[in-house]
Amino acid sequence: MNIYFACSITGGRELESVYQAFVAALSADGHTIPTAHLASPGLTEEAALTPRAVYERDTAWIRDCDALIAEVSVPSHGVGYEVGYALNAAKPVLCLLLEGRKLTKMIGGNPHPLLRVQSYATVEAGIAQARFFLSRINL
Repeated sequence: MNIYFACSITGGRELESVYQAFVAALSADGHTIPTAHLASPGLTEEAALTPRAVYERDTAWIRDCDALIAEVSVPSHGVGYEVGYALNAAKPVLCLLLEGRKLTKMIGGNPHPLLRVQSYATVEAGIAQARFFLSRINL
């Protein structure tokens, strides 16, 4: 399955190791993740791109994906935009939130039938929730 993994970049990188664990597990399961590089430390290739290039590339990836999984524990304008864009494109979306973190009301209050929001206590539990979510998608 082609999965767009969304995570905070400019909003903060404090959960970078969590992002890496999600991407590694989903990749090991055989999924294609065009945004896998966003979990990497440094992100030097992102700094070289113009905002327009990032927008064009990322919205194309969302249009081409089968589902979007977003780690939403660190607030991010970009991740929120990607979630909304994916829902507007009729893509199933899973937002994963580390227990104890606050969720934006725009995502928490969204009744869209393709949106799921799950909290997790451990990375392993979050990965299990992502796998369950993906197993329920009918392609």
